[in-house]
Amino acid sequence: MPLKLKEDNFKWSWKSYDQLTKDEIYEILSFRQTIFVVEQQSWYLDADGLDECSDHLLLKSKGQLIGYLRLVPPGKKYLTSSIGRISISKDYRDKGLGSALVNKGLERTQLNFSSFTSTISAQEYLIKFYEGFGFKVVGDVYDEDGIPHVEMLKDG
Repeated sequence: MPLKLKEDNFKWSWKSYDQLTKDEIYEILSFRQTIFVVEQQSWYLDADGLDECSDHLLLKSKGQLIGYLRLVPPGKKYLTSSIGRISISKDYRDKGLGSALVNKGLERTQLNFSSFTSTISAQEYLIKFYEGFGFKVVGDVYDEDGIPHVEMLKDG
């Protein structure tokens, strides 16, 4: 049965690390590990020390986290800002929510840092997806936690 998506069924919220509750932090870490560690079978340490300096975009439906993005400020991971940990719950994929997450991340980048310039570490199979937002590949494919990745830059 196809899922019917209505914008009013979703709650989008940006939060700094200090604004997140303990329950939200637990929910975010569990959500990211479900997708990036378990589903993609990539055994890596998700707690990389960047959550504390980042803004977090939470997408919820009926109180449940279904989408997430992390915005890292310039100078913390790359010289530019960076959007990452972009993830959508399996039941909500292929419905445009990933694109909405990226768009909201780029809008927040411009708001926070007066620039659309952003660097990402993209999984190789998503190159075309990110090119649709103006990102360009910079460098060669590399292995990150057992998954082929490529650095991409959006020069805004």
